[in-house]
Parts: sequence; C-alpha cells; structure tokens
Amino acid sequence: MKTRKSQLAALANEQVFDVIIVGGGASGLGIAVDAASRGLKTALFEWHDFAKGTSSKSTKLVHGGVRYLQQGDVKMVKEALLERGLLEKNAGHLFKRQEFIIPNYTWWGGYYYTIGLKLYDLLAQKFSLGKSTLISKKKTIAALPTLKTKGLQKGVSYYDGQFDDARLAVNLAQTASDQGALVMNHMRVVNLLSDAEGNATGVVVKDMETEVEYTVHAKVVVNAAGIFTDKVLKLKDASHKKTVVPSQGVHLVLDAEFLQSETALMIPKTSDGRVLFIIPWNGKVLAGTTDTLIKKPKIEPVALESEIEFILNTIGQYLTKVPTREEVRSVFVGLRPLAKPKKDETNTKEVSRSHKILSEQGVVTIVGGKWTTYRKMAEDVIDTIITDYGFQQNPSKTKELAIRGNIDAQDPNIPAHFEMYGGDLETYKSFEADDANYKELLHPNFAYTLGQVVWAVRQEMARSVEDVLARRVRLLFLDAQAAIEAAPKVAEILAKELQKDSEWEQAQLESFNKLANQYLLD
Repeated sequence: MKTRKSQLAALANEQVFDVIIVGGGASGLGIAVDAASRGLKTALFEWHDFAKGTSSKSTKLVHGGVRYLQQGDVKMVKEALLERGLLEKNAGHLFKRQEFIIPNYTWWGGYYYTIGLKLYDLLAQKFSLGKSTLISKKKTIAALPTLKTKGLQKGVSYYDGQFDDARLAVNLAQTASDQGALVMNHMRVVNLLSDAEGNATGVVVKDMETEVEYTVHAKVVVNAAGIFTDKVLKLKDASHKKTVVPSQGVHLVLDAEFLQSETALMIPKTSDGRVLFIIPWNGKVLAGTTDTLIKKPKIEPVALESEIEFILNTIGQYLTKVPTREEVRSVFVGLRPLAKPKKDETNTKEVSRSHKILSEQGVVTIVGGKWTTYRKMAEDVIDTIITDYGFQQNPSKTKELAIRGNIDAQDPNIPAHFEMYGGDLETYKSFEADDANYKELLHPNFAYTLGQVVWAVRQEMARSVEDVLARRVRLLFLDAQAAIEAAPKVAEILAKELQKDSEWEQAQLESFNKLANQYLLD
C-alpha cells in the first residue's frame, strides 16, 4: 500500500489526471477500481474516511431486494442478483451465504412467499445461493428458537448474501491503489476548477490533517459524494437545484441471545409497510432498518426516538425475548442518497433505488444506487466518461477482477476476527508474530488485537481512533461501550505509529468518545 507521504508527494508533482473522483464510499471506490483497471490515470479524494458515511452503515446485505420484486421491478432485481453473484466470486473473503426465514402466521402466507421467492431463485440463474423452500412449523421453530410460536403456521426459507460493508470499502481502496490509482482519505475537495467556457479542469483539495491545499488538474471530475452530492455541485454552480433525497435508515445491535441462531429472520411487512431484518452478525444480532425522509444531510445522523421504538416494538412482536433500551449495544444510522423523483415524494420507501448518471461540462455525477450494484454503477460511470469525453474505448474488467483479499472458500477453522483478511491473512499472521504485544486483546470481550490496530495504520490507511474502531475493526458498531473502553489503547498506538504528541492523542480520545456516545442509547 502506498504511504500517505508518497501520495502527497505525487500530488505536488502537478500531474494531470484523466479522472478525479470526489467521495470514497461504495460508488467512488468502485469507480476508482473500474477507471484505474481500464488504464485511466485516476485519483480519489475522501473528506473523512473511506465509507465513513452511508457505506459503513448498511444492513450488511448483498441482495436483489425481495420487496423490489413485490413492487414489480424485475429489471432491478435481476441486475442486483447478478452483481451479488459477482461479489461472491470476486470478494469471497467478505461474502457469506445467509439463510433467512420468513415466518407465516396465516395459512396462505407460506404459499404466497414461496411462489415469489421461487421467481427470485429463477432470476438469480447460475448465481443462485440456494433453493427457497416452504418449511413446517416444527422446522421453523428449530431454526429460530426464540421466535413466537402462537399462531405460527409455516415458514419460508431462502438464501441471500451478507457482507462487511466497511471492510469491502477498505479492500476496494487497496485494489484501486494496486491498479495504479491515487486513493486518499481525510482529503476534502474545497473547490472545483473550471476554464473560461465553464468546463471542469480539476479540484482544490485540502489535507484535513495539515490544512495544506493542493491544486489537482484532471480531464473529468466525478462527483460520487453520496448524500453530499449537491454540496459538490454547488461548488461549480451556486444556483444548482437539489438532486438527492436523503432517507434515514436506523439499525440496532443486540446480543446473540435474542436470536440464538445463525439463521436470519425476515419480517416481510411491518407496521410502516417495510421489511425488517433480524440478522446474526459478528457474534451479535443486527436489527433494521427504517426509511425516514430527512431534509438536511449529516455525516453522523442521529436515530429518532420513533425509529428506535419502531424497531424494538417490531422485534417484540416476533421474538419471545423483548429487548429493552439498556440491552441495545450500539445504534448506527445511515442516510441513503436516493435520486430525487420528478414529483416531491415523502414516502421514501417508494423512491427508486436505481442509480442515475448526470454528465455536464466535465463533471459526471452518480446519484442513488446501493452497495449491491456498486460495480455496475461504476462501470456505467466510466462508460459514460469514455463516450462523452473521448477516451479510448476499453471495456470494463471488473466482472473478472479479484478484489484485494479474495479467496475461493473461507477456511472454517479461521477465527472470526481474522476472516476479513482473506488472501492477506498469512501476511498478517507473519506480521503479528513479529511482536508478542501484538496478540494482546483490545478489549476482554472481543478477539480484536493490538496488532490489528498497527496493521490498520500501516496497511489500511487508518488515520484516527474512529477509523480503526468503526471501520477497520467493527467494535463501535458491535458494542459502543466496549469501543469507548478500548479507545485509549488505540489512541496510544496511533500516536506512536503516526508520530503524534500527547495533545493529539487526547484530542483523538475526546473526539471518539463524543462520537461513540451517539451510538449508545440513553
């Protein structure tokens, strides 16, 4: 992995890039991989950390979207199922085949959902993860022992994909770098440059650690800023009209005892008309999500009381053990950057999840989309750039391109906290063996080690306590209180690795603790 120092030196050379990408979430990172692998000279700048926003706060599912099938959007489902299959092939270390069960409390429900999911299987074609089947009440209870049984008729079993969103973002950043791209976090684009005709010629980017600004030139600027898409467009045109509708999704994390199963529960129709998932994840249970229209985007949105109560109440309707607020280990919130519909729409669950590409005067903007289709979105963006701006016609390579860490099959004997390294695991193990202190635990209740913190800094571009505890290891999302307790060790290691003083270390702790307290329920 290129060092930050070497990447900053490359910026100072005043080279002209083919493509500059603003935003290091799912869209931007996918575009960087696609562009660089086609031979385009590529740079990506992320204001915060890779996947700091929405892209680390998903429901951790790679899926076609059963509810999109209910809405009749077969084209989107088919495309998403193809992309799900490609992700399993190209990032096998982060992908898991997950069984879901839909419990049926009416005599007809099981047959209704079985028919729909058989179509889901059919649309997946060769990338099907397993057959959907109608199962008996007895088998449903055996698979989901904490499910309420009163009135239960049958269950429908089906398979979908589960992944680690923030870890995929890190691996995409590494893959783009491996392909020759300059990829930097904690670099804020503060201005878009234009020539006399109004065509984009590059950006001014500020290093958020030193506040030094760099002028970087490019033939095309890609706006992949997600919920902040409109802010970027306003840098070029102050009168720009809104293109993004933010929709808030809340997730609660509970202890494993609430589900007591490796099988996930899918509730097909809640009181607000959405689906709700209750999923085993990293030794915990993840429950979500909501879909609430938000007027003003924030990088760290906060769950509304009504959303928290909705999820807790829905869990209580289906599981025998009803969680209290005190038993919520973490609450995390993401804002979906949905493409604004032609008419004002307050019911965001009806707003399309498909992506839109806007291309004008050297600025190409990607709006909407979702993690599952990130690769196709990236391919479409680069195809647009090639067509609109006269680059050489090179086809996309990402259908076949392995993402950093990819393996064909996960060794079942590998400890869970090491699975994310995939093909890099042996290199990591060799690194950890160099220092006996590296095996020390970050927190007594979790298997993450001090060595993983050092590795995150040296190999995964982590620059802050939050980068490590939120997105290199997932402790903040699994147990916010444990993350607060582990933070001093992380800050100490980071200060040493990054050659920072005690004042920086203390500032890091204060900043992280302030953030982590937002992940705790009062």
